[in-house]
Amino acid sequence: MTGTRERVVVELAAAAGRVESGMTVGVGGLGTSSHPMALLHQVIRQGTRDLTVVAGPMAGLDVDLLIAAGCVREVVSSYVGAERLASIGPAYRRAVEAGDVAVREVDEGIWVQGLRAAAQLVPFQAWRGGVGTALPDRNPDLRPIDDPFGGPALLAVRALPLDVAILHAATADAYGNVQHVGTGFADRLQSQAADLTIVQVERIESNEGIRRAPWFTTIPDADMVVHAPGGAHPYASPGYFVEDEDFLRDYVAAAKAGGAELAAWLDRYVHGCADHHDYLDLIGLRRLFGLGEHP
Repeated sequence: MTGTRERVVVELAAAAGRVESGMTVGVGGLGTSSHPMALLHQVIRQGTRDLTVVAGPMAGLDVDLLIAAGCVREVVSSYVGAERLASIGPAYRRAVEAGDVAVREVDEGIWVQGLRAAAQLVPFQAWRGGVGTALPDRNPDLRPIDDPFGGPALLAVRALPLDVAILHAATADAYGNVQHVGTGFADRLQSQAADLTIVQVERIESNEGIRRAPWFTTIPDADMVVHAPGGAHPYASPGYFVEDEDFLRDYVAAAKAGGAELAAWLDRYVHGCADHHDYLDLIGLRRLFGLGEHP
């Protein structure tokens, strides 16, 4: 006996509407994964506040943008910035120094173990990394524990459950089978740790097309799929386009200036756009298509 498959493709606003104030939200973008900018813009537009944003050991300017828009209460990461474009996110730095945003620092090992514990529905994950260091003294989410089987001492890493994971991928079918270009390792971890997984994609593929290469399926059970071509801009979308470095530089300049200049940038590129299609009209298809991976 077989059940009826459920279609999970929804509009951008409906998906972003599931991100409510006060939630703990995982944001994709680590490693070969990309940044779900279209969804994040909509989260900003709808006025969501007091989010705890879990962005892995290296968060990008997407998290900085959420902070600039007043959406964030706490960041779980070890870094927010854009490396050579911005050694540290300007809005992030300003908010943390002012005490407006709390920081829970995690390296990649702590982040991975916390998500694995959440995925397995256990309160912590045993970890050998960090044993014998001052990490447990600095981080309340780490506790030294004894091995009940008599082995060496371990650290317990508290679970890091997510209310929602917001991700970007290359393709998906209408039933939530998602395929990344690359391993999608970080996105898969966040999806497993989340109560709800929302994935925006460049293209909706037929189920037959997905099944022709099932080994590329990275997330087989997304709760919501949003068709958002160009939705990672100004970040790269592997297999489709590279990052728009000039656009990122413009944001960094506005974020550093703060005040009226930052507010004007947000009004132009986020609040002034009714939806993602308005944003694409604003930046222009020539600009987006000019970012092709193979000039």
